[in-house]
Amino acid sequence: MITYLDNAATSWPKPEVVYKAVQDCMRMVGANPGRSGHRLSLEAGRLIESARTALACLFHVEDASRIVLAFNATDAINMALKGILKPGDHVVTSAMEHNSVMRPLCSLARAGKLHLTVVGADMAGLVTPDRILSALRKNTRLVVLTHASNVVGTVNPIGDIGAALRQEGVYFLVDAAQTVGVLPIDLSSLKVDLLAFSGHKGLLGPQGTGGLYVRPGVHLDAWREGGTGSHSEVLFQPESMPEHLEAGTPNTPGFAGLAAGVRYLLEAGVDTVRNRERELRQVLCSYLSQIPGVSVFGPSSSDHAIGVVSFNIDGIDPSDVAYCLDTEYGIMVRPGLHCAPGAHRTIGTFPRGTVRISLGIFTTMDDLKRTRDAVAEISRRP
Repeated sequence: MITYLDNAATSWPKPEVVYKAVQDCMRMVGANPGRSGHRLSLEAGRLIESARTALACLFHVEDASRIVLAFNATDAINMALKGILKPGDHVVTSAMEHNSVMRPLCSLARAGKLHLTVVGADMAGLVTPDRILSALRKNTRLVVLTHASNVVGTVNPIGDIGAALRQEGVYFLVDAAQTVGVLPIDLSSLKVDLLAFSGHKGLLGPQGTGGLYVRPGVHLDAWREGGTGSHSEVLFQPESMPEHLEAGTPNTPGFAGLAAGVRYLLEAGVDTVRNRERELRQVLCSYLSQIPGVSVFGPSSSDHAIGVVSFNIDGIDPSDVAYCLDTEYGIMVRPGLHCAPGAHRTIGTFPRGTVRISLGIFTTMDDLKRTRDAVAEISRRP
Protein backbone atom coordinates (compact mmCIF):
# COMPACT_ATOMS: atom_id res chain seq x y z
CA MET A 1 0.00 0.00 0.00
CA ILE A 2 1.31 3.44 -0.95
CA THR A 3 0.67 6.55 1.12
CA TYR A 4 1.73 9.45 -1.10
CA LEU A 5 2.69 12.60 0.83
CA ASP A 6 4.96 14.39 -1.65
CA ASN A 7 2.41 16.66 -3.31
CA ALA A 8 4.63 19.75 -3.05
CA ALA A 9 6.89 18.05 -5.59
CA THR A 10 4.04 16.91 -7.81
CA SER A 11 0.45 15.99 -6.98
CA TRP A 12 -0.56 12.34 -7.24
CA PRO A 13 -2.86 10.72 -7.99
CA LYS A 14 -4.62 12.97 -10.46
CA PRO A 15 -8.39 13.08 -10.90
CA GLU A 16 -9.60 10.51 -13.43
CA VAL A 17 -10.78 13.32 -15.73
CA VAL A 18 -7.16 14.44 -16.10
CA TYR A 19 -5.96 11.02 -17.26
CA LYS A 20 -8.87 10.79 -19.67
CA ALA A 21 -8.23 14.25 -21.14
CA VAL A 22 -4.57 13.45 -21.82
CA GLN A 23 -5.39 10.11 -23.41
CA ASP A 24 -8.24 11.49 -25.52
CA CYS A 25 -5.97 14.27 -26.81
CA MET A 26 -3.23 11.85 -27.83
CA ARG A 27 -5.57 9.23 -29.32
CA MET A 28 -8.19 11.40 -31.01
CA VAL A 29 -6.53 14.77 -31.71
CA GLY A 30 -2.76 14.49 -31.82
CA ALA A 31 -2.17 17.38 -34.24
CA ASN A 32 -0.07 20.51 -33.84
CA PRO A 33 -2.19 23.44 -32.57
CA GLY A 34 -2.31 26.52 -34.75
CA ARG A 35 0.11 25.13 -37.34
CA SER A 36 -2.46 23.91 -39.88
CA GLY A 37 -6.02 24.59 -40.95
CA HIS A 38 -7.40 21.07 -40.80
CA ARG A 39 -9.89 19.94 -38.17
CA LEU A 40 -7.43 18.14 -35.93
CA SER A 41 -5.12 21.15 -35.73
CA LEU A 42 -8.07 23.39 -34.97
CA GLU A 43 -9.23 21.02 -32.24
CA ALA A 44 -5.73 20.97 -30.75
CA GLY A 45 -5.82 24.76 -30.70
CA ARG A 46 -9.14 24.67 -28.90
CA LEU A 47 -7.67 22.39 -26.25
CA ILE A 48 -4.81 24.83 -25.65
CA GLU A 49 -7.22 27.75 -25.38
CA SER A 50 -9.47 25.78 -23.03
CA ALA A 51 -6.56 25.56 -20.59
CA ARG A 52 -5.90 29.28 -20.88
CA THR A 53 -9.59 30.10 -20.39
CA ALA A 54 -9.92 27.81 -17.37
CA LEU A 55 -6.85 29.39 -15.76
CA ALA A 56 -8.20 32.89 -16.42
CA CYS A 57 -11.43 31.88 -14.70
CA LEU A 58 -9.56 30.43 -11.72
CA PHE A 59 -7.50 33.61 -11.32
CA HIS A 60 -10.36 36.03 -12.11
CA VAL A 61 -8.43 37.39 -15.09
CA GLU A 62 -10.64 39.15 -17.64
CA ASP A 63 -8.24 38.88 -20.59
CA ALA A 64 -7.13 35.27 -21.02
CA SER A 65 -4.35 36.33 -23.41
CA ARG A 66 -2.43 37.56 -20.34
CA ILE A 67 -2.02 33.92 -19.27
CA VAL A 68 1.14 32.66 -20.96
CA LEU A 69 1.53 28.88 -21.03
CA ALA A 70 4.91 27.50 -19.99
CA PHE A 71 6.63 24.19 -19.29
CA ASN A 72 6.60 24.67 -15.49
CA ALA A 73 7.00 27.37 -12.86
CA THR A 74 10.77 27.48 -13.34
CA ASP A 75 10.28 28.22 -17.03
CA ALA A 76 7.76 30.94 -16.20
CA ILE A 77 10.06 32.54 -13.62
CA ASN A 78 12.94 32.64 -16.10
CA MET A 79 10.59 34.14 -18.68
CA ALA A 80 9.60 36.87 -16.24
CA LEU A 81 13.08 37.68 -14.89
CA LYS A 82 14.85 37.73 -18.22
CA GLY A 83 12.00 39.57 -19.88
CA ILE A 84 11.64 42.48 -17.48
CA LEU A 85 15.10 43.14 -16.03
CA LYS A 86 17.56 45.59 -17.56
CA PRO A 87 21.31 46.00 -16.88
CA GLY A 88 21.89 47.87 -13.64
CA ASP A 89 18.50 47.07 -12.12
CA HIS A 90 18.19 46.29 -8.44
CA VAL A 91 16.13 43.26 -7.37
CA VAL A 92 14.87 42.31 -3.93
CA THR A 93 14.06 38.73 -3.00
CA SER A 94 13.94 36.64 0.17
CA ALA A 95 16.00 33.95 1.84
CA MET A 96 13.00 31.60 1.59
CA GLU A 97 13.06 31.32 -2.19
CA HIS A 98 13.28 28.12 -4.20
CA ASN A 99 16.29 27.71 -6.48
CA SER A 100 13.95 28.42 -9.40
CA VAL A 101 14.22 32.03 -8.26
CA MET A 102 17.64 32.13 -6.61
CA ARG A 103 19.70 30.49 -9.33
CA PRO A 104 18.70 32.75 -12.23
CA LEU A 105 18.96 35.84 -10.00
CA CYS A 106 22.39 34.86 -8.67
CA SER A 107 23.61 34.06 -12.18
CA LEU A 108 22.49 37.46 -13.44
CA ALA A 109 24.09 39.16 -10.43
CA ARG A 110 27.38 37.27 -10.90
CA ALA A 111 27.41 38.36 -14.54
CA GLY A 112 27.08 41.98 -13.40
CA LYS A 113 23.65 42.40 -14.97
CA LEU A 114 21.80 43.32 -11.77
CA HIS A 115 22.20 44.18 -8.11
CA LEU A 116 20.59 41.73 -5.71
CA THR A 117 19.39 42.09 -2.13
CA VAL A 118 18.18 39.02 -0.22
CA VAL A 119 16.07 39.87 2.82
CA GLY A 120 15.64 37.54 5.76
CA ALA A 121 12.56 35.91 7.27
CA ASP A 122 11.59 34.97 10.79
CA MET A 123 12.07 31.47 12.20
CA ALA A 124 8.66 30.45 10.85
CA GLY A 125 9.68 31.53 7.34
CA LEU A 126 7.52 34.67 7.22
CA VAL A 127 8.66 37.62 5.10
CA THR A 128 6.99 40.84 6.29
CA PRO A 129 6.25 43.95 4.18
CA ASP A 130 8.64 46.00 6.34
CA ARG A 131 11.57 43.75 5.42
CA ILE A 132 10.81 44.17 1.73
CA LEU A 133 10.19 47.92 1.82
CA SER A 134 13.34 48.64 3.84
CA ALA A 135 15.44 46.97 1.12
CA LEU A 136 14.15 49.12 -1.75
CA ARG A 137 16.50 51.51 -3.54
CA LYS A 138 16.02 54.18 -6.15
CA ASN A 139 16.91 51.70 -8.90
CA THR A 140 14.81 48.80 -7.57
CA ARG A 141 12.87 47.46 -10.51
CA LEU A 142 11.52 44.17 -9.20
CA VAL A 143 10.63 42.28 -6.03
CA VAL A 144 10.42 38.49 -6.32
CA LEU A 145 8.73 36.56 -3.54
CA THR A 146 7.37 33.10 -2.95
CA HIS A 147 3.68 33.04 -2.09
CA ALA A 148 4.21 30.09 0.25
CA SER A 149 7.36 28.30 1.33
CA ASN A 150 7.90 24.86 -0.15
CA VAL A 151 9.82 23.91 3.02
CA VAL A 152 7.54 24.95 5.91
CA GLY A 153 4.38 26.12 4.12
CA THR A 154 4.36 29.69 5.46
CA VAL A 155 2.10 31.97 3.41
CA ASN A 156 3.49 35.45 2.80
CA PRO A 157 1.20 38.52 2.78
CA ILE A 158 1.45 39.20 -0.94
CA GLY A 159 -1.65 41.42 -0.86
CA ASP A 160 -0.09 43.91 1.55
CA ILE A 161 3.33 43.71 -0.10
CA GLY A 162 1.90 44.16 -3.58
CA ALA A 163 -0.14 47.20 -2.57
CA ALA A 164 2.93 48.84 -1.02
CA LEU A 165 5.11 48.10 -4.06
CA ARG A 166 2.51 49.49 -6.47
CA GLN A 167 2.73 52.81 -4.62
CA GLU A 168 6.51 52.70 -4.95
CA GLY A 169 6.37 51.95 -8.69
CA VAL A 170 8.21 48.62 -8.27
CA TYR A 171 7.20 45.52 -10.21
CA PHE A 172 6.13 42.46 -8.19
CA LEU A 173 6.71 38.86 -9.31
CA VAL A 174 5.09 36.14 -7.19
CA ASP A 175 6.22 32.52 -7.28
CA ALA A 176 2.89 30.72 -6.76
CA ALA A 177 4.14 27.21 -7.54
CA GLN A 178 2.89 25.94 -4.18
CA THR A 179 -0.34 27.93 -3.87
CA VAL A 180 -2.30 27.79 -7.13
CA GLY A 181 -5.25 25.48 -6.66
CA VAL A 182 -4.64 25.47 -2.90
CA LEU A 183 -5.26 29.12 -1.96
CA PRO A 184 -7.80 31.41 -3.64
CA ILE A 185 -5.90 33.84 -5.89
CA ASP A 186 -7.87 36.78 -7.30
CA LEU A 187 -5.67 38.68 -9.73
CA SER A 188 -8.41 41.21 -10.39
CA SER A 189 -7.73 42.67 -6.94
CA LEU A 190 -4.21 41.59 -5.94
CA LYS A 191 -1.51 44.12 -6.85
CA VAL A 192 0.62 41.55 -8.62
CA ASP A 193 2.38 42.30 -11.92
CA LEU A 194 3.67 38.82 -12.70
CA LEU A 195 2.62 35.48 -11.24
CA ALA A 196 4.42 32.24 -12.09
CA PHE A 197 2.77 28.89 -11.41
CA SER A 198 3.16 25.18 -12.02
CA GLY A 199 0.44 23.01 -13.50
CA HIS A 200 1.43 19.67 -11.99
CA LYS A 201 1.02 20.47 -8.28
CA GLY A 202 -2.12 22.07 -6.83
CA LEU A 203 -3.71 22.44 -10.27
CA LEU A 204 -3.66 18.63 -10.62
CA GLY A 205 -2.37 18.69 -14.20
CA PRO A 206 0.41 16.66 -15.83
CA GLN A 207 4.08 17.43 -15.47
CA GLY A 208 5.49 19.71 -18.15
CA THR A 209 2.79 22.35 -17.67
CA GLY A 210 2.75 25.75 -16.00
CA GLY A 211 2.27 29.38 -16.82
CA LEU A 212 2.88 33.07 -16.22
CA TYR A 213 0.32 35.80 -15.66
CA VAL A 214 1.43 39.14 -17.09
CA ARG A 215 -0.56 42.15 -15.95
CA PRO A 216 -1.96 44.39 -18.71
CA GLY A 217 0.48 47.23 -19.30
CA VAL A 218 3.52 45.16 -18.30
CA HIS A 219 5.81 44.34 -21.22
CA LEU A 220 8.36 41.52 -21.22
CA ASP A 221 11.07 41.04 -23.82
CA ALA A 222 10.61 37.65 -25.45
CA TRP A 223 12.90 35.11 -23.81
CA ARG A 224 12.03 32.32 -26.23
CA GLU A 225 11.57 33.11 -29.94
CA GLY A 226 10.47 31.02 -32.88
CA GLY A 227 7.42 29.57 -34.55
CA THR A 228 3.99 30.61 -33.29
CA GLY A 229 1.75 29.46 -36.14
CA SER A 230 0.65 33.06 -36.61
CA HIS A 231 2.20 36.16 -38.21
CA SER A 232 4.53 33.88 -40.16
CA GLU A 233 5.45 36.70 -42.54
CA VAL A 234 7.13 38.63 -39.70
CA LEU A 235 10.80 37.86 -39.01
CA PHE A 236 10.57 38.89 -35.36
CA GLN A 237 8.52 37.57 -32.49
CA PRO A 238 4.94 38.92 -32.68
CA GLU A 239 4.08 41.65 -30.17
CA SER A 240 0.57 40.34 -29.57
CA MET A 241 -0.07 38.29 -26.45
CA PRO A 242 0.28 35.46 -25.70
CA GLU A 243 2.25 34.71 -28.91
CA HIS A 244 4.90 37.23 -27.87
CA LEU A 245 6.02 34.89 -25.08
CA GLU A 246 5.05 31.51 -26.51
CA ALA A 247 7.08 29.82 -29.23
CA GLY A 248 7.37 26.29 -30.51
CA THR A 249 5.01 23.36 -30.28
CA PRO A 250 3.28 23.31 -26.87
CA ASN A 251 2.56 20.31 -24.70
CA THR A 252 -0.97 19.90 -26.01
CA PRO A 253 -1.80 16.63 -24.18
CA GLY A 254 -0.42 18.16 -20.99
CA PHE A 255 -2.50 21.30 -21.29
CA ALA A 256 -5.59 19.26 -22.14
CA GLY A 257 -5.01 17.48 -18.84
CA LEU A 258 -4.34 20.78 -17.07
CA ALA A 259 -7.63 22.20 -18.33
CA ALA A 260 -9.41 19.16 -16.90
CA GLY A 261 -7.60 19.55 -13.59
CA VAL A 262 -8.51 23.23 -13.28
CA ARG A 263 -12.15 22.53 -14.13
CA TYR A 264 -12.15 19.81 -11.46
CA LEU A 265 -10.89 22.37 -8.93
CA LEU A 266 -13.40 24.99 -10.00
CA GLU A 267 -16.18 22.49 -9.44
CA ALA A 268 -14.81 21.33 -6.09
CA GLY A 269 -14.14 24.91 -4.97
CA VAL A 270 -10.69 26.18 -4.01
CA ASP A 271 -12.09 27.39 -0.67
CA THR A 272 -13.25 23.85 0.08
CA VAL A 273 -9.82 22.45 -0.84
CA ARG A 274 -8.15 25.09 1.34
CA ASN A 275 -10.31 24.42 4.39
CA ARG A 276 -9.78 20.68 4.22
CA GLU A 277 -6.03 21.00 3.77
CA ARG A 278 -5.82 23.41 6.69
CA GLU A 279 -7.62 20.90 8.90
CA LEU A 280 -5.35 18.06 7.78
CA ARG A 281 -2.22 20.11 8.42
CA GLN A 282 -3.34 21.06 11.91
CA VAL A 283 -4.00 17.43 12.77
CA LEU A 284 -0.65 16.33 11.34
CA CYS A 285 1.27 18.97 13.29
CA SER A 286 -0.50 17.88 16.46
CA TYR A 287 0.32 14.22 15.82
CA LEU A 288 4.01 14.87 15.16
CA SER A 289 4.45 17.32 18.03
CA GLN A 290 3.31 14.68 20.52
CA ILE A 291 6.03 12.21 19.51
CA PRO A 292 9.10 12.40 21.79
CA GLY A 293 12.23 13.42 19.93
CA VAL A 294 10.39 14.95 16.97
CA SER A 295 10.84 18.63 16.09
CA VAL A 296 8.30 20.32 13.79
CA PHE A 297 9.31 23.47 11.90
CA GLY A 298 7.25 26.35 10.57
CA PRO A 299 4.05 28.03 11.71
CA SER A 300 2.23 26.45 14.66
CA SER A 301 -1.10 27.61 13.24
CA SER A 302 -2.33 26.36 9.88
CA ASP A 303 -4.32 29.55 9.25
CA HIS A 304 -1.27 31.07 7.56
CA ALA A 305 0.27 27.95 6.05
CA ILE A 306 -0.40 25.55 3.22
CA GLY A 307 -0.29 21.76 3.65
CA VAL A 308 3.49 21.45 3.98
CA VAL A 309 5.10 20.24 7.21
CA SER A 310 8.81 19.73 7.85
CA PHE A 311 10.09 17.71 10.79
CA ASN A 312 13.17 15.93 12.11
CA ILE A 313 13.75 13.08 14.54
CA ASP A 314 16.58 13.63 17.02
CA GLY A 315 19.67 11.63 16.15
CA ILE A 316 18.38 10.26 12.83
CA ASP A 317 19.32 11.72 9.45
CA PRO A 318 16.32 12.98 7.43
CA SER A 319 17.30 10.78 4.49
CA ASP A 320 17.30 7.70 6.71
CA VAL A 321 13.85 8.60 8.06
CA ALA A 322 12.45 9.03 4.54
CA TYR A 323 14.05 5.76 3.42
CA CYS A 324 12.47 3.85 6.30
CA LEU A 325 9.08 5.45 5.68
CA ASP A 326 9.23 4.36 2.04
CA THR A 327 10.69 0.88 2.26
CA GLU A 328 9.07 -0.28 5.51
CA TYR A 329 5.75 1.57 5.57
CA GLY A 330 5.04 2.60 1.97
CA ILE A 331 4.92 6.30 2.90
CA MET A 332 6.35 8.65 0.27
CA VAL A 333 7.93 11.89 1.60
CA ARG A 334 10.88 14.06 0.63
CA PRO A 335 14.02 14.61 2.72
CA GLY A 336 16.88 17.09 2.30
CA LEU A 337 17.06 20.76 1.35
CA HIS A 338 14.10 20.81 -1.05
CA CYS A 339 15.92 23.08 -3.54
CA ALA A 340 15.70 25.90 -0.97
CA PRO A 341 18.96 26.05 1.02
CA GLY A 342 18.26 29.59 2.21
CA ALA A 343 15.01 28.48 3.79
CA HIS A 344 16.84 25.77 5.72
CA ARG A 345 19.47 28.25 6.89
CA THR A 346 16.62 30.43 8.12
CA ILE A 347 14.95 27.69 10.18
CA GLY A 348 18.27 26.23 11.35
CA THR A 349 18.23 22.92 9.49
CA PHE A 350 21.08 23.48 7.03
CA PRO A 351 22.89 21.44 5.72
CA ARG A 352 21.04 18.20 6.53
CA GLY A 353 17.57 19.58 5.87
CA THR A 354 14.33 18.04 7.06
CA VAL A 355 11.75 15.41 6.26
CA ARG A 356 8.93 17.11 4.36
CA ILE A 357 5.36 15.91 4.30
CA SER A 358 3.16 17.66 1.75
CA LEU A 359 -0.57 17.05 1.67
CA GLY A 360 -2.81 16.86 -1.37
CA ILE A 361 -6.43 16.90 -2.40
CA PHE A 362 -6.71 13.13 -1.94
CA THR A 363 -4.87 12.90 1.41
CA THR A 364 -6.99 11.28 4.13
CA MET A 365 -7.01 11.24 7.93
CA ASP A 366 -6.04 7.55 7.73
CA ASP A 367 -2.91 8.60 5.80
CA LEU A 368 -1.98 10.90 8.67
CA LYS A 369 -2.59 8.21 11.29
CA ARG A 370 -0.38 5.73 9.42
CA THR A 371 2.32 8.39 9.17
CA ARG A 372 2.06 9.24 12.88
CA ASP A 373 2.40 5.61 13.88
CA ALA A 374 5.34 5.03 11.52
CA VAL A 375 7.23 8.12 12.70
CA ALA A 376 6.61 7.13 16.31
CA GLU A 377 8.03 3.65 15.69
CA ILE A 378 11.09 5.03 13.92
CA SER A 379 11.71 7.55 16.71
CA ARG A 380 11.87 4.75 19.32
CA ARG A 381 14.66 2.87 17.59
CA PRO A 382 18.00 2.78 19.39
